[in-house]
Amino acid sequence: MAKAIDTIIRHSMMMTIGTLTSRILGLIRETIIAAFFGATRQLDAFLVAYTLANLARQLLAEGALSATFVPIFSRALSRHGKDRAKELGRQATTVLIVAGSCVVLLGMIFSPQLVSLIAPGFSGDEARLATLFTRKLFPFLLIISLSALVMGVLNSLGSFFVPAIAPAVSNVVFICVALFFCERYGISILPIAVLAGGISQFCVQWIWSALKGFTLYPTKIDRSDEDLRTMMRLFLPYVVGLSFNQLHPVISRVAGSFLEAGSISVLNYADRLLQLPLGLFVIAISQAVLPTLSRASSNSEEFIEIFRDSLRFTFFLILPIEIMAVIFSPEAVNCVFYRGAFGDWAWKATSWCFAIYSFGLLGMALTNVTLRAIYAYGLPKGAMFVTSSAVLVNFLISISSMKWLSYRGLALGVACGFTSGAFLGIGYLSKATGKLGIFDLKWCAKLALSACALILVSLTYKLLLPYPSLGSTIIKALWLVGAGILGAIVYAVATLLCRLQEWKWIARSIKGAD
Repeated sequence: MAKAIDTIIRHSMMMTIGTLTSRILGLIRETIIAAFFGATRQLDAFLVAYTLANLARQLLAEGALSATFVPIFSRALSRHGKDRAKELGRQATTVLIVAGSCVVLLGMIFSPQLVSLIAPGFSGDEARLATLFTRKLFPFLLIISLSALVMGVLNSLGSFFVPAIAPAVSNVVFICVALFFCERYGISILPIAVLAGGISQFCVQWIWSALKGFTLYPTKIDRSDEDLRTMMRLFLPYVVGLSFNQLHPVISRVAGSFLEAGSISVLNYADRLLQLPLGLFVIAISQAVLPTLSRASSNSEEFIEIFRDSLRFTFFLILPIEIMAVIFSPEAVNCVFYRGAFGDWAWKATSWCFAIYSFGLLGMALTNVTLRAIYAYGLPKGAMFVTSSAVLVNFLISISSMKWLSYRGLALGVACGFTSGAFLGIGYLSKATGKLGIFDLKWCAKLALSACALILVSLTYKLLLPYPSLGSTIIKALWLVGAGILGAIVYAVATLLCRLQEWKWIARSIKGAD
């Protein structure tokens, strides 16, 4: 469905522009944290607390909430109009506030037990500090859940740029709070910075939604509302399914608490660096594809074509990023983090983790898009199967390899888990909808040829123009930018010579043509 894929790509581009700013600011945020606190047990305690709050956010707010709300809201908007969609959105707001408040309260009460669960290697001051941070951060869940609800409304309305730029506002607020107060209050200011950033992210999106005529506020719940009942009925199965998906960072945190000091920190730094391509491209595509697939879910032929084109475009886009991330991982980590308390050990360890994570980047991307398709098609058992299988692979590889590979084994587990999830998800959806015919041999051969050209040129660049490790940050950044531009040109030329149709989709999306 050429028109559908053109729209998805166009919306993805809009999100990418907004997300680029957010991700760059996110890296600046992590750079500031690294400069102030390095890779220490004190920072590990904060990251464990942040993982718990973030885990709940990804599971409930950006996970099950998005999976249930966006498809039903999109269909209500398409079939019954704006007034019906507004009513549904306001009722969902009421449910979210009540349920979210209960979860926050329970999380604050049981913070000691949650910390013991996610970081059993912590004891004494480390455990007490992580518990304190966890209690301070749990209200973040309610704030960001409301923000995710507004984002779902805006995406369904075809507005993608503001939701993508809102996290950038959050990062600006976080950076300002950290820079002004870190020296005086130390690491204890970080939870306050997180909460302040979350509030700003919600406000930006809520105001924009109101300006577009969708003012969300809590209203009385109509228990006979079939759409609301369907949303609530699907919510729990999706929570169960997505809870497996959110266990990936938990496995890394739990296992990392038994390794050498700083292991959790270097895994976190590598993950934050990986979030740049994930947020710029993967999340952008998956966010744009969910409303479109939801509206096409009643037409199997149209649904399959949109899903197939979305997967192929994702593969086409992410493959060169994965290759360059693996090849240039030491240089990227050095440029972004190597300063202040972030020394040689942290640099080498983070580089290893980032390179191994990057091997799974394509798997992460395909899993993201596939799960969105499973949500849109209304297959909660499918989501549970895919996510639980991926977590099992991660767990087995992490536990079996950490004795010999240390933190590198934990990164390997994540990469293999998501890669297996992608294959399993595509296979499951293929059985549910019919033959997809995604990766034909001729298309794969063209991509492989283009990838080989990119690898050869990238390695030659490193050999002929060594990385200026003693240079300024600007010089290092320019070296990386040069590598990225050269790689992009080589891949673009190679794929154009191979006449891959993805370039036609991009051209039509830019022109806005059908």
